[in-house]
Amino acid sequence: MADKQLPQNEDERQITLVDENGNEELYEILFTFDSEDYGKSYVLLYPAGTSEDEDVDIQAFSYKANDKGDPAEGDLFPIESDAEWDMVEEVLNTFLADDDQE
Repeated sequence: MADKQLPQNEDERQITLVDENGNEELYEILFTFDSEDYGKSYVLLYPAGTSEDEDVDIQAFSYKANDKGDPAEGDLFPIESDAEWDMVEEVLNTFLADDDQE
């Protein structure tokens, strides 16, 4: 399990990640999805307060949701295999391509 705590602001889809030094950074949930191939749920995050035209570093984790299915109230886990990363990148690229068309 990643050593990140996940409090959420109920009005916005935000998660605070805590790094190994105890530093907190606020992230917004870009989207979540489930993978039948891996039997996991995934959440993609980007730093809060970034503008649309700004390049951002998107974070991806698998997660175990709370009883309501909310990733912001559950536990995040690192993505460990290259094949799993490839699948997450493919989903992200599809999401970004669809977003560019709208």
